[in-house]
Amino acid sequence: MIYTITFNPAVDYVVTADTFRTGKTNRTKTENIVFGGKGVNVSLLLHALNTKSIALGFIAGFTGKALREGVEKEGITTDFIEVENGFTRINLKLHAEEETELNGSGPEISENELKSFFEKLGALTPQDTLVLSGSVPKSLPKDIYAQIAKLAQTKGVRLIVDAAGDLLLSTLEFQPFLVKPNREELSEMFRAPADTEEQVTALAEELKRRGAKNVLVSMAGDGALLYTETGEVYFAPAAKGTLINSTGAGDSMVGGFLAEFTRSGDFEKALAMGTAAGGATAFSVGIAGFQKIMAVHESVKAGVQRVR
Repeated sequence: MIYTITFNPAVDYVVTADTFRTGKTNRTKTENIVFGGKGVNVSLLLHALNTKSIALGFIAGFTGKALREGVEKEGITTDFIEVENGFTRINLKLHAEEETELNGSGPEISENELKSFFEKLGALTPQDTLVLSGSVPKSLPKDIYAQIAKLAQTKGVRLIVDAAGDLLLSTLEFQPFLVKPNREELSEMFRAPADTEEQVTALAEELKRRGAKNVLVSMAGDGALLYTETGEVYFAPAAKGTLINSTGAGDSMVGGFLAEFTRSGDFEKALAMGTAAGGATAFSVGIAGFQKIMAVHESVKAGVQRVR
């Protein structure tokens, strides 16, 4: 089974406006409610590609109940822990002349609630895959990623990490199966440029040297690069379409990659599906559905190539 972790899921209020002016009354043009958070987004994308998963994490308050009901209505199995203090965050995603986000902070998670979470993880087996992604609430230990990565390694669980900075770096000694930074995160991690394919490849190789088995780097309009555990490097061109909402595109890449790799075990095919899924979501409100993903996939797959 595939399990996704979302420490801090969210109810996203996605609105568009012709213009936005601070200090003034503004009117929306369109409004949508999207239930998400990085791990939840991965589960939604997996479901769109007919791949089962269970969404783990923490919810709280009336927004948490709405999120769980909304996600389960989409066909996702959840096993969230309900937190007593606070409420699941609401994030404002405003699309006017520019994209603007105002994200909530989320609930406070107690030691007992965290203990219950680790008890769930303790039941995982080597047949399971765990997707660890997103930010960590202030109430959780700073080394929570490393703790989970160590547990996954001990149990032989396939671990996928989608995070930035020290969160990702802290997991490398436990040899995660796949890490997925974007190009900006990769550059910031090593304080080095990642402007060219050669520079991205060199930094991805450094992540492998430190312990990652496979490295998938999303590069927005420049496509994606995959450095595999067997030393091959693949490149996928960016999907073509009209950007509607970039939120969830990286999570969708993870979901698309994982869905295809689970089926075929083929890195090249997995890169193509991941790139298509990420692009399809960027061209949608919320996480893309099957038909849009497959339509984008048709335009992407022929461009995937091995470059090393």
